Amino acid sequence: MSAALQMTAFGLALLSTLFLLLATCTDCWMVNADDSLEVSHKCRGLWRECVTNMQDGVRTCDQYDSILADHPVKIVVTRTLLITADLLAGLALATLLLGLDCIKFLKEEPRVKLKMCYGAGVILGVGSILGLVGSVWYAVDVYVERAMLVSHNIFLGVHYDFGWSCWLGMAGSMGCLVASVLLTCCLY
Repeated sequence: MSAALQMTAFGLALLSTLFLLLATCTDCWMVNADDSLEVSHKCRGLWRECVTNMQDGVRTCDQYDSILADHPVKIVVTRTLLITADLLAGLALATLLLGLDCIKFLKEEPRVKLKMCYGAGVILGVGSILGLVGSVWYAVDVYVERAMLVSHNIFLGVHYDFGWSCWLGMAGSMGCLVASVLLTCCLY
């Protein structure tokens, strides 16, 4: 039972960590959501903004000036929280890998291996909360920005919705949280 639970938590943590890494690296946190006839698809990310021509598929991207330049708070906070979540999830995966029963490392010390799994669960839980806060922070800010424009009857020609990177960050964070619960609550 314990080995199956460990492997399930490890598989879920690995997949969720990959989702978090992809969400951090990709550039589609906000997408244009106009109802009019579109000739281009615009995505804004944490690192750059891209436009894809829908007729010929040509994609051009503009990198943000510098990582140290003045950026909106939502980008800086989301970057920080997601990078920290990525690092913590990676550390938790390494710790969990060494704590798995099927790995021969510290085979004669089952209590130490169990503590490693528990510690990995705690680290994964902290990382998942940071990733979830970052993803939800960004999504709420996009929603508030759109709601403010609508309430003031301002139409700028393009209105943005949550992109797949935002959803991927939320899914990865939730997966890490579930793996953390499996490791910290169900393993003992």
